[in-house]
Formats: sequence, C-alpha cells, structure tokens
Amino acid sequence: MSINFPNILTLGRIALILPFAVLYFHGSAIARWESLAVFLIAAATDWFDGYLARRLNQGSALGRMLDPIADKLLVVSAIMMLVATGEIAGWAIAPALAILLREIAVSGFREHLGPLGIVVPVSRLAKWKTASQLIAMSVLIAPVEVVQPVGEAILWVAAIITLVTGWSYFRATLRSVS
Repeated sequence: MSINFPNILTLGRIALILPFAVLYFHGSAIARWESLAVFLIAAATDWFDGYLARRLNQGSALGRMLDPIADKLLVVSAIMMLVATGEIAGWAIAPALAILLREIAVSGFREHLGPLGIVVPVSRLAKWKTASQLIAMSVLIAPVEVVQPVGEAILWVAAIITLVTGWSYFRATLRSVS
C-alpha cells in the first residue's frame, strides 16, 4: 500500500465530509459559511492531490482507486444535504438525481470492468465533470439566495457533462458482456 502525501490529501477529502455536514446542518449563517469553506478546502484537494502525484511522480494504485471514490462521496454527500434542506428542490432534483445515478452506475461498471482488465481512461471532459459538480455544489451551499439560480444552472450543466462522461463506462461495459 502506498501512503504518500497525495493519498493523504485524498483521504483528507473523505475525512472533511463529516465536519462539512456538521457545520452545514448547524443552522447558523456563520456555520453555513464555515461549511462552505470546509467544502472548498475538500474540493481543492481534488486538484492538488492529482497535481502532486504527477509532479512528485507519486501516482499509485491506491490513489487511482481512492480519488474517484473521494470525489463521489463529497459530491453525493453535498447533493443529499442540499436536497434535505430544500436548497435543491423542484426541477433541480432532476439533474441532482442524474448525477447520483450516474455515479452509482459508474462505480458498478468499474467493479465489473476491473477484474476483466478493462480500464476506461480519465478524459479531460471527466475532469470538467468533477469541476462543474464541485462548482455547482459550492454555489448552492453558499447561503446567498441570489446565486441559487446560478447554482441550479451550473447543476444542469454538470448533469449533462456527467451523463456524457458516463457513456464511455456504459459502452465499455456493454462491449464486455456481448
């Protein structure tokens, strides 16, 4: 097992989910801003761990496995919290649900493809997918009502990118079973 600084950052992203949630549900405006700060720190580790892994030549199998899991846990947690508090409601639930379903499906596809030795490479669009999800969540977490429509618009864009990037996993899975 390769525990290096990039992997520690990835594990830190997962560990930050709990304080993010506690602060988010605290109820005060200050705690909501603090929850946004924790979320932004966690989101920043997504870029920083990959950058360091490449820069320091510390890429590892553990990091390749943990990074997408950490991303999914952070985004899915934020979506669930935002839906629970009504920040994501009405038609905005549709892109949130599309993101959740795709993330679960891709995890299943990876589980199926891994033992077959089939790897779907991470595309540049997949990086934009994660970035758009994290930006949408950040805007929606911010306790500023005027940005709510902007956050919802970004959520729709994120959902579209999310579904497009999920297609490559779906296609690879279909080819593996036919």
